[in-house]
Amino acid sequence: MDASIPGQAVYSNAVLNIYDLFVLGLSCTAVWQCPAQHLLAHYQRHVRGAHLDVGVGTGYFLDRVHFPTQSPALTLFDLNPNSLEHAAQRVARYRPQRLRGDVLEPNPLPDAAFDSIALSFLLHCLPASGAGKWRALDHLKPKLKNGGVLFGSTILGAPAPPLLRQRWLMGLYNRKGIFGNALDDRATLERELGRRFRHIEISTRGVVALFSATG
Repeated sequence: MDASIPGQAVYSNAVLNIYDLFVLGLSCTAVWQCPAQHLLAHYQRHVRGAHLDVGVGTGYFLDRVHFPTQSPALTLFDLNPNSLEHAAQRVARYRPQRLRGDVLEPNPLPDAAFDSIALSFLLHCLPASGAGKWRALDHLKPKLKNGGVLFGSTILGAPAPPLLRQRWLMGLYNRKGIFGNALDDRATLERELGRRFRHIEISTRGVVALFSATG
C-alpha cells in the first residue's frame, strides 16, 4: 500500500508554490535540457475531451492546454493530497473530479472511461523496487476508451546523463527517493509500452523522453 510514497511526499504546499519556477522553469531548461514549452506542446497534441491526469503536480499543463471541448470531463488522480488540492483549485473552471490513490495499486476508476491519460514527469518518480514501476501501466490501460491515448514525459536515468549537473541532481534525487530512474532508459520505456500497446511513439529532448501509446 502507498508504494509510491517516497516520490510524492516531497510535494508540500511550500514546494508546490515554487515548483513551476524551479522544476518547469529552471531545471527543465538548464538541467534536463527540455524546456517546458516542449512538454506543453506534447501535451497539447494528445489531450482529449474525457481526460485523466495522473501525478498532477501543480496543474501547470492542465491550466495552459486548450482542450478540444469547452467542457472537458477532467479527472485528477494523485497520491499527494496537496497536489490534488493545488491542481484542482487551479483548474476549478473545469470542475474536475478528484481521486487520491497510488498509481502502483489497483484503483476504482471506471474502465473505458477516458479518451486520454497523461503521465507528465511521473514515471521517473516511481520506485524501481518491488514489482516494478511499469505495473502502473497495467492499472491505467483498462481505463482508456477504445482508440484512446496514454501519453506523457519522463526523465531518463540511463545511460548516465552526459552533463555533470544532470548526473549530480539525478543522483541526489535518487538517493533521497524523489526519483527512481537510475535504470530507466529509452529501450526499457519502449519495451514496456510495447508490451501493452500496439502503437507507440517516443522522442527525446535532452534527457527527457516524450511518449504516446495507443491500441
